[in-house]
Amino acid sequence: MHIPDGYLGPKTCVTFYAVMAGLWYLAFRKTKDQLRAEQLPLCAFASAFMFVVMMFNFPLPGGTTAHITGATMVSIVLGHWASIVSVSVTLLLQALLFGDGGITTYAVNAFNMAFLMGTAGFYVYSAIERGDRKRVFIASFVAAYVGVVLSALATAVELGIQPVLEVKDGRPLYAPYPLDVTLTAIMVPHLFFVAPIEGVATALVITYLARTEPAIFTPSVKPSVARLWVGLVLLSVLSPVGLLAGGSGWGEWGKEELLEILGYIPEGMDYLNGIWSGVFTDYSIEGLGPAAGYVVSALVGSFLAVISIYIIGRIWKG
Repeated sequence: MHIPDGYLGPKTCVTFYAVMAGLWYLAFRKTKDQLRAEQLPLCAFASAFMFVVMMFNFPLPGGTTAHITGATMVSIVLGHWASIVSVSVTLLLQALLFGDGGITTYAVNAFNMAFLMGTAGFYVYSAIERGDRKRVFIASFVAAYVGVVLSALATAVELGIQPVLEVKDGRPLYAPYPLDVTLTAIMVPHLFFVAPIEGVATALVITYLARTEPAIFTPSVKPSVARLWVGLVLLSVLSPVGLLAGGSGWGEWGKEELLEILGYIPEGMDYLNGIWSGVFTDYSIEGLGPAAGYVVSALVGSFLAVISIYIIGRIWKG
């Protein structure tokens, strides 16, 4: 669901940067007012957790791959405004350091996953759970399912309208597939595979936290996250499991893959795709094997996510 550089034209990218500028401003203001200092470690953990969990790819029918995002988990625990900040930090680090998602498309990815998925998930969860802990599992599942489906729908529409918005000499300049193709290719696997998997994962995690760390859901109590950090390190060590899936997500191909699929590369995409590949492209580190590089990337990325949130926290306090 990370749209790379080159798939969306300037009209779309600029529009979403304008939209997200307003949403980021609101999110920072609301989070500064609502998030207590004692909850900052939890917010930092949420960003790091999302970074690591999105490295666990799994195969889909048709040879593509997908991953869970954890955005609804974060929004249920932190609230949707703090979730926008936390998820946006994670997405920015992924794009800058590892080339996962584009720089030009960063605001679009943030809208889809940080805002749309997290906000929808938060309100669906609140509407179903309504203070009854017996409903936590089903509320979490439905919330995550709805969040993923809405985010996938937004992605399909954003990609599918490019052949209409950005055309030269009858050929698309950016994403080449029309809306009927993108809706089918993206929505079918997300409706029947990705959303159910994210729903189950979210329900299991939130139910576990509600039973073992109930203070996390009580704003007046300082939450303990020590055990959560241990779990995150274990997840980082296991992250190479994500390499087993192989392949790319639909609409996340590089220029070489797209040339093989289409027989040509759209002009605008040829210029923008790969404009920034990240410091450690595709979570690989020179001198290390794929598995070791993945583990180091998970640890470095999650560490930087934590540092970023604490820097933001210092700005809030200042």
